[in-house]
Amino acid sequence: MYPIIRVIKEYLTSRRLPDLAPLGTHVSHHRCWPQDIDQYLEMNNGRILTILDIGRTGLAQRVGLLDALRKNNWGLTMAGNSIRYRKRIRPFVKFRVNSQAVGWDARFFYLEHTLWIGSECAVQALFRAAVTDRNGIVPPERVFEAVGFTAPSPEMPAWVQAWINADNTRPWPPVDQAAI
Repeated sequence: MYPIIRVIKEYLTSRRLPDLAPLGTHVSHHRCWPQDIDQYLEMNNGRILTILDIGRTGLAQRVGLLDALRKNNWGLTMAGNSIRYRKRIRPFVKFRVNSQAVGWDARFFYLEHTLWIGSECAVQALFRAAVTDRNGIVPPERVFEAVGFTAPSPEMPAWVQAWINADNTRPWPPVDQAAI
């Protein structure tokens, strides 16, 4: 079940926080509840992705993106991700999620999320996101204009650019092995 209570909490909490520059870091705080765990008594990997979605909601709220989406009848979609799980998240453990944009190109935004238990990073994820309208992808330049930001993208970190380059070599659509 989707954790709608968490989403509402994040939205309300983020509304009370100061606005954030588009390249700023949003920090959200969470706890691993029993409904988050799997048969191995740790937070389920799908739930971790959902928690990162919630952190992205707070980030979007604070940088003015949610208002721009509503005003322009735009949507926000994820177009890819890469994630590293490095530490188990056990029941009742408190953790925080740091969410930030690391750069953009002509079509996509690249967002990094890190999940921390104390001073130890448990999860790091990179997401490729797009803002869309009925005609397809809205260029990031136009999205930033809607939130009042005009600076160019910072240089992508080398590991982000390497991921972008590697992902661009992936064939699409994939071969349907079951149909062969």
